[in-house]
Amino acid sequence: MLTINSPFLLGFEEFERMVDRVTRASSDGYPPYNIERVAKTDAEPERLRITLAVAGFMREQLEVTVEEGQLVIRGRQQDEKPRDFLHRGIAARQFQRVFLLAEGMRVATADLAHGLLTVDLVRPEPSRVVKKIDIMMRD
Repeated sequence: MLTINSPFLLGFEEFERMVDRVTRASSDGYPPYNIERVAKTDAEPERLRITLAVAGFMREQLEVTVEEGQLVIRGRQQDEKPRDFLHRGIAARQFQRVFLLAEGMRVATADLAHGLLTVDLVRPEPSRVVKKIDIMMRD
């Protein structure tokens, strides 16, 4: 488990719990995935793109949700009818992949083509916020 021990990092206990949950949920290597940065263009902001290899899954067997600051991608396959396999190397299986999202990250698109599920995330534009705190004088 990740432990944040610095006295300068205050209030990050929930972050520790989220990282622990994501680490436990993502220990299985299935399905394989890529994460890439897509450069900003004139028409589009910079994006993060997650691509999962989901060959054999149809669109209605996949689910992409954002839950409590996490991107959750689930796949559910079922055998439609009993078959008499001589060899079974491709199993109907389920998966769940969880990615922790930074504050303000949002899903822009999700697309399925050629056995690859692509989810684009838009990174929020950082804004510098300075808030002045008045110092009270006590006697």
